[in-house]
Amino acid sequence: MIRSITKQKSFEEISGMLEQASRVFIFGCGTCTTMARTGGLPEVIRMADKLKDAKKTITGWMMLPVACDELTGEALEENRDAIMSAETLLVMTCAFGVQTIAMHLDKPVIPALDTLFIGKEKAPGLFDEICIQCGACVLAYTGGICPVAGCHKGLLNGPCGGTNKGKCEIGSDKDCVWSLIYNKLEKLGRLDLMRVYHPPKNYHVEPQPGKIIIPFDARSEEDGTKL
Repeated sequence: MIRSITKQKSFEEISGMLEQASRVFIFGCGTCTTMARTGGLPEVIRMADKLKDAKKTITGWMMLPVACDELTGEALEENRDAIMSAETLLVMTCAFGVQTIAMHLDKPVIPALDTLFIGKEKAPGLFDEICIQCGACVLAYTGGICPVAGCHKGLLNGPCGGTNKGKCEIGSDKDCVWSLIYNKLEKLGRLDLMRVYHPPKNYHVEPQPGKIIIPFDARSEEDGTKL
């Protein structure tokens, strides 16, 4: 099972990542971000209204029951026309949901949230780290592939000199995540993002230990929405 705690990026940061896009499709998630009140139905609707005020065209939005689920690919088919007519996908899910959607669609993905802590159980007793919960998501610049969790060195600017024919110097069975990022950005026609410099990561962004208090949103009570 996945349990993710997220916080919404500032609208200024989201607007900056959407600067080159005029047509946007929005995704929310019916599980973790609904629980955290960062990507549930009320938040998706408010985000759509804000983007419309910012002169963006919203081609549509949808609430994925579980954005990181294996059935996400099938769920996306329900709105494929509206999704494909968008230039960019704004994803109000945890980082794993963003990456799951990116795996199914050859569209630029923009994370509207920062994931604070997350983990996935692949089999009983077997856990894969898919996000280090750094609290400063860079997936908008890396084709929806996390370099921090995927690179043995956690490089924010890559690849390093140890990559060899798409493999990591740590082991020939390990894909170089920056080669994967390059290939995805090339497919998206966004290799310019490889030139964006990311300063050293502040690993104190996330709370230590992982704990956060989610303030009650009085607007939900006023309009009768149950979160």
